[in-house]
Amino acid sequence: MNASPDTPTDQPARWPSVAVVIPFYNGADFIERSVKSVFEQTVPAAEVIVVNDGSRPEERAALDALALRYPFRIVDKENGGQGSARNAGVAGSTSDYLCFLDQDDFYLPNHIETLASAIPAGDRLFGFVYADVYEAHADGKTIRTGVVKEHSTHPKRDIFELLREDMFVLPSAALVSREAFEAVGGFDPQFMGYEDDDLFLRIFRQGYSNHFVDRAVTVWCIHTESTSFSIRMVRSRFRYFKKLLAMFPDEPRRNRFYLRDYLVPRFGQVFVDEAIQAIKLRHEHQEEMRARFTEYVEIVLSNPYVGRRIKLKMRVIAFLLEHDSPALVRLIAAVTRLPGLRSLRRLAR
Repeated sequence: MNASPDTPTDQPARWPSVAVVIPFYNGADFIERSVKSVFEQTVPAAEVIVVNDGSRPEERAALDALALRYPFRIVDKENGGQGSARNAGVAGSTSDYLCFLDQDDFYLPNHIETLASAIPAGDRLFGFVYADVYEAHADGKTIRTGVVKEHSTHPKRDIFELLREDMFVLPSAALVSREAFEAVGGFDPQFMGYEDDDLFLRIFRQGYSNHFVDRAVTVWCIHTESTSFSIRMVRSRFRYFKKLLAMFPDEPRRNRFYLRDYLVPRFGQVFVDEAIQAIKLRHEHQEEMRARFTEYVEIVLSNPYVGRRIKLKMRVIAFLLEHDSPALVRLIAAVTRLPGLRSLRRLAR
């Protein structure tokens, strides 16, 4: 990787103390690339901690071999996912600021310098600063040089946008205040996906500031074994939806209807598509997916502020999924012409 962002010109007199935490789970094929990128930073990290999240013995041995060449510390724990692994790494560190790195991603050379330079002087409620990323294939070959700024809005200014859409604050492209991290209790370990949105939303809600740097600092490598492609992500998404539902009950007196106006538009079609694909492909978890969608439909139908049109659509989709008939799908989809049934027509093909 030859390309890198421009070096910041406004450099602080003393660089802050930064700990880099890397969760590791059977990632021997990628971990050296990640670790090497940390030790090639223009501003060095004060601490580098690799958290072994219950990997196989031979994978754990690969960490020992790598630690002979790079001076990082290893923390071992039982498998619990990236969130719990990051929490363990933070607990084993002492630095004032925290950076995270997924085992299959890697930093651009001035990741720490760029983010640390963007910490506002005198901001006593500093929460986090984040930046853009390169998107790349698993081998690190660049696909595009900007991802984050093409999605969502930056920096974060109100809770409504945080509920309406994914935040696109990537832990591997962020620097977080330890004070803010500890104030909200770190990552919620129930999530193995969406733990990043959950963390940064809670930091925002606690009143801490956030800042966006419009340049890439990390290479985000996508491949089919990534967490975002797994059943764990599907389960985590629904858990996050339910957590948000509990955190933000409707406030009719203030004309704020969180389920109807934010959560259904954000998650509803995803839940529909996941259930359809699971049944269409006869996925091993199709009954679990069907049950989850049934629960979602019950939540929507029981809310008095969701409109009749959406409720009717949910009833139709639930009926089709229950009977699982391509012929019936074609017939109903052709007759009803309800918005959002395009995905059902795919099932009928």
